[in-house]
Amino acid sequence: MNSIPRSLRVLLVEDDPADAELVVRQLHRAGLDPGQDLRRPGLDLEALKTRFHALAAGTHPDRFHNAGEDERLAATAGHAALNTAYATLREPKDRLGHLLELELDGKHRGIESVPVDLMDRFTEVARLCRDVDTFIANRSTVTSPLLKVQQFQQAMTWTDKLITAAGHITTATDAVLQTTSSWNALWEAAPPIGAPERPAALPLQDLEAAFRRLSFLSRWH
Repeated sequence: MNSIPRSLRVLLVEDDPADAELVVRQLHRAGLDPGQDLRRPGLDLEALKTRFHALAAGTHPDRFHNAGEDERLAATAGHAALNTAYATLREPKDRLGHLLELELDGKHRGIESVPVDLMDRFTEVARLCRDVDTFIANRSTVTSPLLKVQQFQQAMTWTDKLITAAGHITTATDAVLQTTSSWNALWEAAPPIGAPERPAALPLQDLEAAFRRLSFLSRWH
């Protein structure tokens, strides 16, 4: 158990040390250090995808169909763990949530109240969605060709409003991701994992605030 970095065990949600160790070996084989390359707020998603596919091809259970039962089971568990890790890392909200768990030893507060500056935006989006739902429900009752033409025009207007609202949410999300990615240098320069001075060297309160923002923004994305 001690040979497996705790950060990786938490990240992969693995209970079996052998399964986690298998993934560790594959990550190192690909030139990726699980304690450093992944433990940061921002990641190059295209590079992550490329690495994942390279690892997945080498660890797919089909490659072990002639192996012994223990090795096949380990390969299946390791491949599943790799998929879990990739799914977590590629989603910004999940990635930040796990990073907080790692840095705060699982003690972060999670999602609390909606950030004040997002409250008005969420109210507008909720109202827009209700209005669109009402429009869709009423449209099914119209039989007049003339009214159907008018409804088509109204539908285009509603579509434009939805696209605009989605654009605002995307812009807000991108702003959070740009900010959190700019903190990578702080993680690279931080004291070693486990050092008592490490938490004070990292913007963990800001990271927690970013996680909360992404948690709410992702509900509308």
